[in-house]
Amino acid sequence: MTEPDAAPSFTLGYVPGVTPGKWVRIWQERTPGVPLELVQVGAAEAAGRVRDRELDAVLLRLPTDRTGLHAIPLYTETTVVVVPKDHVVTAADEVHTGDLADELVLHPLDDTLGWARPPGRPALDRPATTADAIQLVAAGVGVLVVPQSLARLHHRRDLTYRPVADAPQSQVALSWLEDETTDLVEQFIGIVRGRTVNSTRGRPPAAKQSKSKRPAADERKPAPRRNQPRGGRRGKPRRR
Repeated sequence: MTEPDAAPSFTLGYVPGVTPGKWVRIWQERTPGVPLELVQVGAAEAAGRVRDRELDAVLLRLPTDRTGLHAIPLYTETTVVVVPKDHVVTAADEVHTGDLADELVLHPLDDTLGWARPPGRPALDRPATTADAIQLVAAGVGVLVVPQSLARLHHRRDLTYRPVADAPQSQVALSWLEDETTDLVEQFIGIVRGRTVNSTRGRPPAAKQSKSKRPAADERKPAPRRNQPRGGRRGKPRRR
């Protein structure tokens, strides 16, 4: 975050699977004088890093503890089950949680789906991370239900995935401190919400200038006088 008397900058955190590249490019085009630093953070620590003022804002997944934070939901992800390529569920284009009732379903500690009760049979131990769970799936130890972007992030040639129609879904949101909606935060909000560069709320702080007003009537240039006098025409006087 920007320190007092320091050149302005913007620090944006993002959780694994979220791809902020498009928004960063727009920021660089619109606000070239303010560098944007990207910081990848774990899902479990994302909100806390904003509360500790280590980040100006963060792209995280809901549900999360939103105490003291604003959060704007941006989009909802499809939930999928990750399985080996020869798994029986690959015969269908889409599955339901009931289809996983007999499966060992891994539930990593960094899970972001907020299950009331995960489907299937629980494992004896919960993997520490989604990456660890992916390794177990590849080893033939259970299946994993995650947002689709995480399945893509941890893609392996020996694994595939299918959508789970009735599973909870994860929302990606932009979050920042409730009492610190700065001009730079407003600028980034405008970008992720698709505001154009001409939008007043979407402009960089330096560009938020009022339009020039027309000069008052007494400030306008006087109209030029006509060369021809009223009621006659110019020329030499007639001889008597």
